Parts: sequence; C-alpha cells; structure tokens
Amino acid sequence: MNNKTLSILSYVTIIGWIVAFVQSKDASPKSDLVTYHLKQGFGIFLFSLVVNILLSVVVSIVPSLYFLSYIGYVIFILWIFGIINAANEQKKPIPVIGQLFEGKFGFIN
Repeated sequence: MNNKTLSILSYVTIIGWIVAFVQSKDASPKSDLVTYHLKQGFGIFLFSLVVNILLSVVVSIVPSLYFLSYIGYVIFILWIFGIINAANEQKKPIPVIGQLFEGKFGFIN
C-alpha cells in the first residue's frame, strides 16, 4: 500500500489503524506522513473512547443531560477532517484536539 492509503486507513476504526501500523513498520523508508496520521488517528480514537465513557456515566447519573451526546457528532466531524488531511497528504493536526497528540505516542515511531 502507498503512503496516502495508509494515512487514510489510520483513521478507519482501530482495525484499520492496526493494519496501517503493521504495514508502516514493514516499510523500508519510514514515511513521516504515515507516522503523523497514525499518531493523530490513535489520538482521536483514545479521545473519543474517553469522551464516550465519560458521557455514558454522566448521562446515566443525570438523564436530563442527554443532549451532551451531541458531542459525538463533533468528534465525528473532527475525524472527517483527519481523513481529509490524510487524503490531501498534509501533515496538519486535527482541529481543536490534534495538537494534543503531536509528540506523543512514542511507540509509533
């Protein structure tokens, strides 16, 4: 697979991320683009996991806060931005939360 495909695949579920991670480890010249999007994809996955768990707990305790579940749509839109950046082969962070993941996840290098 080429770098663009691996970059896009790093955002498509955790299975797609694992496939892109394994394929990028086997590549002889390491691609900075793929590594960057692997970090961004893993970061947004962890962020959405934590937010969904917290929202589930909060909404189960206080059901009148059900409207907070719309935060999931915001995360989905941020995920789409990540895919668009990967498709355009840009090393650009996901808006709002992407800079949190830069320089993190050392195991991806």
